[in-house]
Amino acid sequence: MVAKTDPTVAAGDADITARREAFYARADTQHLAPLWTRLKALVPKLPVHQLVPHVWHYDDLRPHVMESARQISAAEAERRVMILENPSLRGTSQVTNTLYAGLQLIMPGEVAPAHRHTQSALRFIVEGSGAYTAVDGEKTIMQPGDFVITPSWTWHHHGHEGAGPMVWLDGLDIPLCTFFGSTFREDHDQAEAPVERPLGDAMARFGSGLLPVGHVAKNLNSPVFNYPWARTREALHVLSKAGAPDAHTGHWMRYVNPVDGGWAMPTMATMVRLLPAGFATQPYRSSDSMVFTTVEGRGELRVADQVFALGPRDIAVVPGWMPYTLHAQDDWALFSYSDRVAQEKLGLWREARG
Repeated sequence: MVAKTDPTVAAGDADITARREAFYARADTQHLAPLWTRLKALVPKLPVHQLVPHVWHYDDLRPHVMESARQISAAEAERRVMILENPSLRGTSQVTNTLYAGLQLIMPGEVAPAHRHTQSALRFIVEGSGAYTAVDGEKTIMQPGDFVITPSWTWHHHGHEGAGPMVWLDGLDIPLCTFFGSTFREDHDQAEAPVERPLGDAMARFGSGLLPVGHVAKNLNSPVFNYPWARTREALHVLSKAGAPDAHTGHWMRYVNPVDGGWAMPTMATMVRLLPAGFATQPYRSSDSMVFTTVEGRGELRVADQVFALGPRDIAVVPGWMPYTLHAQDDWALFSYSDRVAQEKLGLWREARG
């Protein structure tokens, strides 16, 4: 009943209520609705969403990921991925309102066929070695802890020339693209798109503190599409010797586009942090919902009254504007991604400490 939802009507004003209900009914025939009955729900004092914090322990997930290889081939599946769904968003293929997450498996000798799509994708390697991805004409070998970018509308395929299973965390902006109605895809006419540049070409051109003279960016993504864990790990540990960690975030770094110093990707903010053994952060919250995975070490993620133990390869999600703290048992390295970069560009992002 409108009388229960119209905040402008005082209790007992039956005549006013009846008159307004009749007006609302007439307006409804023209697909109109009164804003004043919905304003506080549309523009609340604090963010309101369905998301809940959750952790996926890799040891529990791995048997299901491995079984998927017995159920379907990489070629038949196109992308053999087990989706990580937020428990409050079952059936949506979403880990947050704007982001997707999944664990992709490729076995030795397999090829996941070439395609391209408007969604941007990231890969964070969690297990195995010897597999590769080929992106926009260049191939890169992937190792655990590497962060790899697949920019929007670039041809890409995956293959495995090593031994043993290879698993990585996929992160995509699928829900965000769906919201904008900008979802497109195209399949390549070959299983493997042409590889035209040698291994390491992008890193040599753009990842060594150098840029080709006259370089003009083709898109908003970093031209470096593999950020090796060995380099990242070294940078974090050198940083940890230079001073105390931030009380609320630890030693927290972002992956950057070397062309302009901005975020490495235009819609997904990718970050990595190191917390020294025994260190506990002060409460922190931000408007972007965050997906975490442990690279090295162990610790606890505490969100409100919930405590989640996180070990290597475990994955967690924290809803936006929900305070959390991190408590390191060992030297604890965490990779994370969120829609912060998109929020910043739209002037929406906020943080609070304490």
